[in-house]
Amino acid sequence: MWIITRYIDSNISQFEFDTEEEAREALNTMEGCKILSEVIYYNDPCFQQEIA
Repeated sequence: MWIITRYIDSNISQFEFDTEEEAREALNTMEGCKILSEVIYYNDPCFQQEIA
């Protein structure tokens, strides 16, 4: 999951995206100060150990 945190006109907003590509597209069109973050959960499939 990808999150954009935006600060504009004394307001903070957060926007959630499923892919990095769509988050970066939105980031390019937004005004204000922005931070792009990737959220990684400990139970994401990439961290699952295969049991043989």
